[in-house]
Amino acid sequence: MPDLLTTFAFAVEVDGITIASFKEVSGIDSNTEVIEYKEVTGAGQLIIRKVPGSPSWADITLRRRIDAVRDFWDWRVQVLEGDIDSARRNGSIVLYDSMQTEVARWNFVNGWPSVWKGADLDAGANEVAVEEVTIAHEGLVRA
Repeated sequence: MPDLLTTFAFAVEVDGITIASFKEVSGIDSNTEVIEYKEVTGAGQLIIRKVPGSPSWADITLRRRIDAVRDFWDWRVQVLEGDIDSARRNGSIVLYDSMQTEVARWNFVNGWPSVWKGADLDAGANEVAVEEVTIAHEGLVRA
């Protein structure tokens, strides 16, 4: 019987290097614009045809606990300083089964951090401080 996949065993790689542990990854989405046009058949019947338009991909959002590692902040600073060409990176979201064997991989192309969000700090809360990074990219494929 195949191993049931869970959503908690995953890793994020950027330029082939596994980056820290993550609490959550979202935005593994691919969409195609739908273009509608009207057409009259040979029998004079009006029908609406739907054809595929341009593909698009959702931005990837990563959430992880804040620690001393500044990789995402430093990557974001490259964008803020206008060094977008150096900031563009390829990466992957990798899903593992219970035996830590890779079972799925989604590769993104030319990603760069469009948003970095620090933790909401509240002295009365009992929560782990989490940073959130949104990566804009130019394509996502399942490898």
